[in-house]
Amino acid sequence: METTLQGVGVSHGVAVGEVRHMSTAVLEPPAKQIGSQEAPREQSRARQALEAVAADLNARGQLAGGDAQAVLEAQALMAQDPELAADIERRIAVGSTAERAVFDAFASYRALLSGAGEYLAGRVADLDDVRNRIVARLLGVPMPGVPDSDEPYVLVARDLAPADTALLDPTLVLGFVTQEGGPTSHSAILARALGVPAVVALPGAVDLAEGTVVAVDGSTGEVFVEPGAAKRAELERAVAQRKAALAASSGPGATSDGHRVPLLANIGGPADVAAAVAAGAEGVGLFRTEFLFLDDSVRAPSQEKQVETYREVLAAFPEGRVVVRVLDAGADKPLEFLTPGDEPNPALGVRGLRTLLEHPEVLRTQLRALAQAAEGLPVHLEVMAPMVADRQDARAFAEACREAGLGAKFGVMVEIPSAALRARAILREVEFVSLGTNDLAQYAFAADRQVGAVSRYQDPWQPALLDLVAFAAEAAKAAGKGCGVCGEAASDPLLACVLTGLGVTSLSMGAASIPYVRAALGRHTLAQCERAAAAARAADGAAEARRAARGVLSGE
Repeated sequence: METTLQGVGVSHGVAVGEVRHMSTAVLEPPAKQIGSQEAPREQSRARQALEAVAADLNARGQLAGGDAQAVLEAQALMAQDPELAADIERRIAVGSTAERAVFDAFASYRALLSGAGEYLAGRVADLDDVRNRIVARLLGVPMPGVPDSDEPYVLVARDLAPADTALLDPTLVLGFVTQEGGPTSHSAILARALGVPAVVALPGAVDLAEGTVVAVDGSTGEVFVEPGAAKRAELERAVAQRKAALAASSGPGATSDGHRVPLLANIGGPADVAAAVAAGAEGVGLFRTEFLFLDDSVRAPSQEKQVETYREVLAAFPEGRVVVRVLDAGADKPLEFLTPGDEPNPALGVRGLRTLLEHPEVLRTQLRALAQAAEGLPVHLEVMAPMVADRQDARAFAEACREAGLGAKFGVMVEIPSAALRARAILREVEFVSLGTNDLAQYAFAADRQVGAVSRYQDPWQPALLDLVAFAAEAAKAAGKGCGVCGEAASDPLLACVLTGLGVTSLSMGAASIPYVRAALGRHTLAQCERAAAAARAADGAAEARRAARGVLSGE
């Protein structure tokens, strides 16, 4: 019998296939005691397993590249944590086997993360995956992961570990559905990078029977269970229409009446440049430089290494615009040489610009490296600071840019509600603002972006979030300055039209989303976008806002 389930669509497209479940069983070894004479051998086994899993995660990251590489390398650092290794050795010394010591040490570490604030709590799923991989290696059993199948299928899981998602074969995995996660979870980010349809935060996903035929619409978030012939035909027509619209769309981003909206790419480093160029990106709206720093958590990269990396990206966009975000350390991106390890709630503590102002030499080096990298290149370099709360923060960053001799526009990210509400004051100090809608939603709704149970608050269609975007865009327009969006909201074609109607002047997203957004903008006038924006803001909830905007833009 055909039924419809509603989750959160995070990667465009439609997939129809049989359900195959991810193997994610928790491996709990028996609490067996060993004699003291066996402890050295067990400690050696544990060290070898930790090293092997870290090496495997790093190798998977190098194969995957891009955002996936940064996620997997962060997981590898979990396996290499010296305090965790020391705890495992202590447990073995008092009688635990290697596998039981690993299990119990990770349980202790897991409890710490769960209570350490929103961002770190969101890393629990990644930690569980690392634990399962180490324990499986010690027990000599198959690693948890993607099912074996000769036929294409739809992958279903409670959540997907980055190590598995990063190397999925899109010729076999038609799409995937998860019960946990949200629109900005690692699963969502990696699905978009792979270009496969995906739905997350779907209640009851793990209860779908193995072999059941489902149709996954990654645009609407709908999952149709046992779809009939009529539904399949309807979906096929929708897919054909979307493909035709994409094929007809090219050139710079603009509404149908010629209002320009530059479409830019979000990247993590040089490895992401080719996809951005191929998608027709008009530049980079968010270059996340922290991935360069995460290569070595104990020291900052040299100025020479930074210059080399930045120049490779800048050179790829002659006459284009490249917006670089300076180091965004702290919370879920801790660095030993910068971030305190004892903060009770790192997401609300010293992170982003706050960290850099406490370590001005790190900021100074990065700004000088950017200035040197741009020398002689015909690129429009812009630099922005993360986690800016008020005009005082903005002034401090602007002064640092001037002191470093940076010949570029400098701006700030609006990720904290106070920055959106006081954007007029902030724009007296800087030349543009860029909205990070993922964090802006997290802080506006007190909702962890990695927790599926509160994913409705992370929906970028929430009218309160649209209000904050409008405040910032109106302030920028009054000042004659730019207001971009570089959060995941920009990757939704319908919402991109609404953001344009709110007054946003550029949109930045994962490369795979650019053709969809370009096509959507090209079908509507600026006036239609403005009416859709007004209708969405007048709604009382995210679903109602989406329906209202779609009604305006479809003429219904």
